[in-house]
Amino acid sequence: MWNRSRSDLKVCLTLRVAAIAALCFAAISAYFLITADRAVHARTDAIADLAAKTLELQQGKIQWVNSPRTDFPDLDNVAASVMTPGLCLAFRAANGEMLQRFCGGTGGRMSEPPQAFAAFYRALFEPGREAARPVTSRGVRVGDAVVWVDPLVLTAEAWHEAGRLMAALALALPLLCILVYAALARALRPTQLIRAGLERIAANDLSARLPPFDLAELSAIRDVFNHLAESLEAALAARSELTRKLIALQDEERRHLARELHDEFGQSLAAIRALTASARQTAAQDCPTLLPECDGIARTATGMAETLRGALFRLRPPDVEELGLVGSLDGLVAGWNGRSRGQTRFEIGFSGNLEHLAPAVSANLYRIVQEALTNAAKHAGATRVTLHVAMHDGDIDLVVADDGRPNESAVRSGMGLLGMRERVAALGGRLSFEANPERGCALRVLIPAATPHQPAALEHAA
Repeated sequence: MWNRSRSDLKVCLTLRVAAIAALCFAAISAYFLITADRAVHARTDAIADLAAKTLELQQGKIQWVNSPRTDFPDLDNVAASVMTPGLCLAFRAANGEMLQRFCGGTGGRMSEPPQAFAAFYRALFEPGREAARPVTSRGVRVGDAVVWVDPLVLTAEAWHEAGRLMAALALALPLLCILVYAALARALRPTQLIRAGLERIAANDLSARLPPFDLAELSAIRDVFNHLAESLEAALAARSELTRKLIALQDEERRHLARELHDEFGQSLAAIRALTASARQTAAQDCPTLLPECDGIARTATGMAETLRGALFRLRPPDVEELGLVGSLDGLVAGWNGRSRGQTRFEIGFSGNLEHLAPAVSANLYRIVQEALTNAAKHAGATRVTLHVAMHDGDIDLVVADDGRPNESAVRSGMGLLGMRERVAALGGRLSFEANPERGCALRVLIPAATPHQPAALEHAA
């Protein structure tokens, strides 16, 4: 059975045209056969009428001259003028006795038809049916003039006509299919352009447009396609602009929060540590039993200060433009190794020239790596996380892989992956996330180094 999803439109339409043409040939053949059968019956009826009138005239002549009836019936003149191959002319007396009969030979020119066609033709048309007309004398029926055609001759003639039509069909149908297929191939050639345009749209190339077409239907598709591409391009441009503004607002909020934590919370922790040191000196002289509490407060304040430094580092990392992407990522990985205290080992590798990236690209790559490492540390439960950044043919390939448990739903449910997708989309790149039960999870980002989506707003966001 054919697979409809993979059927070629030209082949399907050609086969349908061929089927319709075959039905038309069959209808034409049936029309000719029916017309020929009606013509045969009309001719036999006319001959029967002529024979009956001739015999009645003979009866009237016999009665008029009062001559003996030895020359009745006499069908020689009628038979000589109407006789054709297969035609039979006879006079049947009132008692059923056939007194005179003439039959034309088959001529030997017709080939014997197939048995299947002969059976079909006999069932459909009843060949050999008699045409009988009564012959009367002074109002008394003396017999019938009977005319019929040999069924074998009729069947052979019908097969001969049908064979000619079938031969014409056998010659015309392949030629028709070839011409229809060629015409359809030419008419449907623009569908290749439509498919190419759709593939470009699927590949995020929204600049694709279709040229004008001659056919009205394809022109309507072209208008809708171009309008859709323009709408998508405008929507993507608006979305990218909104993304850049949101990223800029997010980074500005992070810088503001970092300043507030440094100026308010950091100073408070410094004051607590100073007061704890003063209280410890007083307790050492006046109340030694308070020394452990003072030491505990100092340790707590020191731990909070370290946590605050880590948060400030994440909120406001070192200047990527000054340190470069490689130096900034080295420091980021070193910080994660220090905070993990051996529970998770973070490794980093570089390949290619990464020193001449645009500041906007470097800053956003740093943020993407920062969020990816955070997700790997929080959600994967990994013992080893590897980061590799490479430059291949002008494209930046970034891979963050871990050996932890696959927990894609936990990662996708948070805002981290969404933020990374927005940054990658703003850079004109692609992001993919793969979870493998045996090899952990892997996040891959591919960004063109010379991305066209780097306006001043994005550089400000970085």
